[in-house]
Amino acid sequence: MSNPLALHSLAGKRALITGSSRGIGADTAQYLAEAGASVVINYRNKEARAVKLADSIRAAGGTAITVGADMTDPASVAQLVAAVETEWGGLDLLVLNASGGMESGMAEDYAMQLNRDAQVDMLTAALPLLAPGSRVVFVTSHQAHFIKTTETMPEYEAVALSKRAGEDALRALIPTLTEKGVEFVVVSGDMIEGTITATLLNRLNPGAIDARKEAAGKLYNVSEFAAEIALATVEPIPADHTRLVGDISSFVPTDEGR
Repeated sequence: MSNPLALHSLAGKRALITGSSRGIGADTAQYLAEAGASVVINYRNKEARAVKLADSIRAAGGTAITVGADMTDPASVAQLVAAVETEWGGLDLLVLNASGGMESGMAEDYAMQLNRDAQVDMLTAALPLLAPGSRVVFVTSHQAHFIKTTETMPEYEAVALSKRAGEDALRALIPTLTEKGVEFVVVSGDMIEGTITATLLNRLNPGAIDARKEAAGKLYNVSEFAAEIALATVEPIPADHTRLVGDISSFVPTDEGR
């Protein structure tokens, strides 16, 4: 797939993408790097993948560093922010992509820790590095964004509720961000084919992803959705701070907004 930022230059921009050692985050980082941004590849426990991605970006002439951090550990997040400040002195783009909650063996409230608390902690920690004109992008799903009005699969409900709680908590910070000249946008998409979440859901509820694909007409793949996130870093911010990707007719009447 061609780079969606082909007509945009991010030369001189510094970007941190959380959870970017693989999947959507990795493709987003690659798109931003190809457009000229210096990117931070963040990982929790996939260091080898992060290093491989950073090496690939540098081999293509881009700039990338890798920094490990557990988003649910404030001390770890503080170390991540400190590393970015030491390396680059600030940030122009913060993409809050890291999420989860369906992993086995985690605490009962892990989804809320990661999808709400950690998102707020990450933004709060990074805020001193964000100058006027910088932008924060929060990545979510339609199943989470519309959870207050549209039910989702029972297997995904806890994650959806936690991601919506995270979105609401971040939106509460918009006045503070605006006062500082920092832009904020939510990118919401349907289930994404090829992601860990889709794989786990299909394992728990066989046929669920195919059924959702049939209802939507199309599901974006990892690269396609990452392209939309990359575009959200440069395109004008919608009035409601929300960029809806793909079909939403299953979630709201087609003639209504958010």
